[in-house]
Amino acid sequence: MKTFISRAALAGLMLGASMLASAADIPRTKAPEGASVFIVTPVNGDTVAKTFKVKFGVSDISLAPAGDQTPHTGHHHLLVDVDKLPAENMPIPADAQHIHFGKAQTETELTLAPGKHTLQLELGDKNHVPFDPPIVSEKITITVK
Repeated sequence: MKTFISRAALAGLMLGASMLASAADIPRTKAPEGASVFIVTPVNGDTVAKTFKVKFGVSDISLAPAGDQTPHTGHHHLLVDVDKLPAENMPIPADAQHIHFGKAQTETELTLAPGKHTLQLELGDKNHVPFDPPIVSEKITITVK
C-alpha cells in the first residue's frame, strides 16, 4: 500500500521543522548577577478566594516590556500548576498555565477552580526566552476555596 502526502501537508511539515530549528537558535540572555524573582502575595500555604490578586517582585534586575532592548531587564511569566519549567532555549509558552506579562506588569487578578494549586514566576528576556541561568521564584502552593 502506498502512502501519499499532499504538497500542502509536506510544505507544512517542512515549515514547522524550519520554525523549530530557528527557535532553537534564539540566543539566551545572560542573567544579571544576583537577579531574583518572587511572589509577594499570596504566600505559600494561603487560602484564597476563587478570584485573587497575585503580586510579583524582583531584585537586582529591572522590568521592561517584551522587545525592549535595555540591558539587565526582563518581564514576568506566571506558571500555574506547572510541574516542569519551560525549555530554556525556546520562548516560554503562552497558554492558561504560562501567563505572559509582556508589558512589565507587576500584579494580576487570577481566577482558579477550587482546590490546591501551585504558582511560580519565571522571568523572560526581551524575546520571552528564559535567562541563562533561569530566574525563577520558589514554587508556592495555595488553596482556592
